[in-house]
Amino acid sequence: MRLTDKVAIITGSAQGIGLATALRFAAEGARVVVSDIGQQRVDQAVAAIVAQGGQAIGAVVDVTDRLAIDAMVAKVKTTWGRIDVLINNAGITKDARLAKMSSAQFDAVIAVNLKGVFECTQAVAETMTAQGSGSIVNASSVVGLYGNFGQTNYAATKAGVIGFTKTWARELGPKGVRVNAVCPGFVLTPILDTVPDAVKQKMIEKVPLGRLGRPEEIAAVYAFLASDDSSYMNGAVLEVSGGIQL
Repeated sequence: MRLTDKVAIITGSAQGIGLATALRFAAEGARVVVSDIGQQRVDQAVAAIVAQGGQAIGAVVDVTDRLAIDAMVAKVKTTWGRIDVLINNAGITKDARLAKMSSAQFDAVIAVNLKGVFECTQAVAETMTAQGSGSIVNASSVVGLYGNFGQTNYAATKAGVIGFTKTWARELGPKGVRVNAVCPGFVLTPILDTVPDAVKQKMIEKVPLGRLGRPEEIAAVYAFLASDDSSYMNGAVLEVSGGIQL
């Protein structure tokens, strides 16, 4: 198992890609910190991990709340003594065309998807650099690479995350901490539940593989980047999109 005894914080890990990642990491031997905003969903995710024989603790955290993030980091260090992996997976969408997007929609997405990544990474960086090791994986998106109609705010955050990744790879790499990013394409998660079937079909038509991604397929790439199998990867941006053409 590639992640045996590694301590991994995964934000937004009570559903979708985050939950698939938490389950995959536990199966690979990691000690998992399930971090999300709802107590019930966090508890359910922890129970699912324990049921499959894994180790997990829960932390109810809004990534826009630095005090809550710091409390989580302290709890993890008290429980397991170290932090080896941070998966900055938490994210939201509030879509609208430029002409219709409100300041509230813009600010909410920036707060979670961009500033939240900054806050979580800053909160663990001292621990990782003191250890002389660590892997940080940031969730970007193909939308951050190519843009997408109606997603000014989301595209800005995901492009910004790539900028974070390149910068932190330079700053933290010399201290033994690797920072990489993953750009998923369209993936079958609860975020697509409100998308009409006709729109989903148009998404599929843009993918050469002819289907949407599965959360487990993104989780597998996160696991690779968290493991020593990717020990010489730093500042990389991996597109996991089925070859989508936006």
